[in-house]
Order: sequence, then C-alpha cells, then structure tokens
Amino acid sequence: MAIGAYTSAFISTYSAPLLIPLLTLGVIGNSIWFIFVLISGGLAASVMGIIVGVPSLRLKGDYLAISTLGFSEIIRVVIQNLNIIGASQGFRGIYIYENGTKSLEMIPQLDKIPYVFYEIPRYTDFFWTFLFVIITVFTIVNLTASTYGRGFIAVKDDEIAAEAMGINTTKFKVTAFITGAFFAGIAGGLYSHFLTYINPEDFNFLKSVEIVAMVILGGMGSTFGAIIAAITLTILPELLRDIQQYRMIIYALLLIIMMILRPQGLFGIQLHRKKKVQINEQKN
Repeated sequence: MAIGAYTSAFISTYSAPLLIPLLTLGVIGNSIWFIFVLISGGLAASVMGIIVGVPSLRLKGDYLAISTLGFSEIIRVVIQNLNIIGASQGFRGIYIYENGTKSLEMIPQLDKIPYVFYEIPRYTDFFWTFLFVIITVFTIVNLTASTYGRGFIAVKDDEIAAEAMGINTTKFKVTAFITGAFFAGIAGGLYSHFLTYINPEDFNFLKSVEIVAMVILGGMGSTFGAIIAAITLTILPELLRDIQQYRMIIYALLLIIMMILRPQGLFGIQLHRKKKVQINEQKN
C-alpha cells in the first residue's frame, strides 16, 4: 500500500507540467490520467510483491510472518530516507521550475527563481473508491470460483495435501501475493490522492495489524465477511471519538471478546456450513 501510494503520488506530481494538454480536457482527461496513475502504483506494488514473495513464501508459519514484517519495515525506512519523496517529513508535492530546469547555475538571482508548486491532486472521491471496490470484489470472487482458484483453496485448506496432489504451492502463494499487492497498491493510490499528503508513519506495523484484524473478524475465506468487518472497524473508532481517551481500549476489548466468543469470524461459520453441504451433496 505504501509503494502504491508513493509511486502514484510521485508520477502525478513530477509529470504534472507535461500533462497540461491532457488535463485541460476536463473530467475525461483527469479520469484517464488518474486510472493510469493508479494502475502504475498497483504494478509497482506487484513488482515488489514478486521480489519479497519468491524468497519468503517458501517459508511457513512464524518464519513467513517475520520475513514479511521485516520487509515492510525495510520499505518504511527506505521511504524515510528518500528526499525525492519528502523523506520522513512526508510528501505533499514538489516545486518545479517553470523554465524546465533544476540547475541553479543558470539562474543568477536565486530570489527570482520562477517556480510552481505542484501538489498531489485530490482525485479520489466516492465514485472512484466504490468503483475499485466493485472491481476488486468482482475479480476476487471470480478468481476463487475459477479452476485456477481451486488451487488457492487447496493450498489454504491443507498445503501438505496440495503438494501431495502435485500442486505447486509456491507458485500459487506467489500468485496470490502478487494479486493482493496489486490491489493494495491501488488502495494506496486512492489513499494518497484523497488526503493529498502521505507520511511513512501512515504505513507502519499498526496498519498491517488493522488489515489483518479485518480479515480475521470477517472470517477467513469469506469475502463478504471481510467487507463487513472493514466497514465495522472503520466506523467503530469514529463512533468512540467522544471518549477519545478510552476508545482504543474499548476497541481492543471488543476485538478480544469477538475472538473468544466467535473465533471463526462473523461469517466464517457460514462458509464452513456451505462446505459441509457441498460434501453431503457429493456423497449423495
């Protein structure tokens, strides 16, 4: 998500002076450019997904979690040291000289430098957000229901049995990792073009925990459950804003109670029952 956010913000700001003819087309020009920027952020995240996925997804259990956690910290620290995207101060935009050069030697008086500040444009709204939500859900649902998706389900249910059946588990895990990274990159692009300011601390370890909590609370393997959990965990902290000093305690307590009383998640039991029905139908 961090890679997608910074990549899309970098492209939309540094290339802004070259896109004036396209942006003058109004809504059509802005839409074409925004889609290109989001896809670029998703592709950049996918490339990094390959880099971390190929070596780390051969690991299992705690070792896999530690390796991916270490990679996320590497990304955050690298961003904090890249001045071209604001480093630890965050990234809001850049100053670009109107004469097209960044060489100060060509300008005798530094106080008369003609420059323009290009900030991250605010393209993200309800339309773009829900459009990509629909595209994401449609893609994931159809992917898991396809023949190729049966391989994902087999690896998730029992990796050892899947390997015994001749399934290349590493290939399917890397593919799933790249697909998830692509959509996370697009989410980062939507995020950066909504706030118009991004900071490395926006993508720390707590953000990862928040997303994992949405998946666990909704139920493993349930797309609809993950959506409901994401909405719930986004609205709940806002509802508790009036008791700000206690809201994180209440928020964490509700999660603990949920995990004790319903560890399978909100909709995990429905998925489990559905599998039982399918097994009974096959037996009959």
